[in-house]
Amino acid sequence: MAVCLAGGLTTMLDNSVLNIAVPALRSSLHAGATQVQWLVAGYSLAFGLALIPGGRLGDERGRKPFFVAGIAVFFAAGLLASTVRIAELLVLLRLLQGAGAGLVNSQMIGTIQDVFTGPERTRALGLYQVTCAVGIALGPPIGGALIAAAGPDWGWRLAFLVSAPSGLVTLVLAVRHLPPPRRSAGRADLDPVGLLLVGAMTLAVMLPFIQPSSGTGKLLWALAACALAGLFLLWQRRYAATGHRPLLHPALARSAPYTLGTVVAMGQFGASLASGLVLVMFLQDGLGLSPLAAAAVTLPSALAMAGVSAVAWRVVQRIGRHVVALGLALAVLALLLSGLAGRYAPVGWLPLVLAAGQLCSGAASGLSVSPNQAAVLRHAPAEAAGVAGGILQMSQRIAGAVAVSAVSGIYLHGAAGPGADPRSAYWHAVLACTALVTLSLTLAVLTGRRTQPPAGSHLPSARTSPRTAPGAARAASEGAEV
Repeated sequence: MAVCLAGGLTTMLDNSVLNIAVPALRSSLHAGATQVQWLVAGYSLAFGLALIPGGRLGDERGRKPFFVAGIAVFFAAGLLASTVRIAELLVLLRLLQGAGAGLVNSQMIGTIQDVFTGPERTRALGLYQVTCAVGIALGPPIGGALIAAAGPDWGWRLAFLVSAPSGLVTLVLAVRHLPPPRRSAGRADLDPVGLLLVGAMTLAVMLPFIQPSSGTGKLLWALAACALAGLFLLWQRRYAATGHRPLLHPALARSAPYTLGTVVAMGQFGASLASGLVLVMFLQDGLGLSPLAAAAVTLPSALAMAGVSAVAWRVVQRIGRHVVALGLALAVLALLLSGLAGRYAPVGWLPLVLAAGQLCSGAASGLSVSPNQAAVLRHAPAEAAGVAGGILQMSQRIAGAVAVSAVSGIYLHGAAGPGADPRSAYWHAVLACTALVTLSLTLAVLTGRRTQPPAGSHLPSARTSPRTAPGAARAASEGAEV
């Protein structure tokens, strides 16, 4: 668990530091809007596409070698990124860094699946979420302080080095403490065609938001994405019929709670990632705040997320499946508060009101993220633990890549050029995020109804002692996770 927490801290710290440094990086390298979108969205895309093969390799061969390789790639790419002077090269290094982070995270989720069950898994995921929230909380003030002290040209380079010490510590811990890899005579079935189709489908959705195109061009991209989605489903059936293991495990494809819960996670994660990035750009480019002041506005979100994630498992035991919907409803309200404040609040009060909105957003994420993860992963078979976690995270990261491309495009096109109005652009970007979270909320309510026990049935108390009634305790834990 300590190795998993160290890996989560390292990858999240790097991501949150870079978000606060994006305006400085953009100015230093003279990067355009397209390059900025690729810097953030490309990382999420590479992260997501590395999760499934990483999870499957971990299931087949053991998690240690792939965890070590992933953290080494992540560490080396970060060091090289701090030295570049060309935006396109930095994009390539961020893609490589995202792939390394995806390989690491697939092993972390698989390890938690292997070690913990029932309420303990919910608590472990909550602890992992707390650690990630700590990394998110530490990143903005550290990045803001570095840019303030070293200036924009050197500050963003130093920001890439922030995760280097924790990355090195994580590498040492993994080598010493993770169990040795399994010996397997077989060959891991990675379904490369399925993975290629998923990547192509994601690019077909992303590119219209990154590359300017006409209405006809966007329609063609949409048709291409639909065609690729159909090809992916046909390929999965054919691949399974030949006795191979498709990218999407058949048991997962047949599980409505797993599918709906994954879509809920996609909307929540994509909106959270996109709204956080747009807020940082609005605070610095639109309102003229320093990186350190912008970090102070975003800090309440990470602190609230850490605090609420630590006790979310207790809330799950009390109100069960409703906790995810409660968190998402709070997220919708927080986004609307932030968007309306950005559009209409007096400039002098705006940072304070936005900080209050961030506090609510962080609490909402703490209530919804780890309980939803536990409920989704509960429906994964033991032989596909790593793949199930990988599919969940891959879906989230791909949703994050698409959401960041779309929402940052809305903001950048509205905040630049003649007649630009950053406040109006921020409002429209937040409305897009609100629509995503509202979709997640609707699906979370539907998921809760599908998993509701039949009328007249009674779940045992979640407090039942496993020593006196192991079967009842197990049923209670499953009910609590739902």
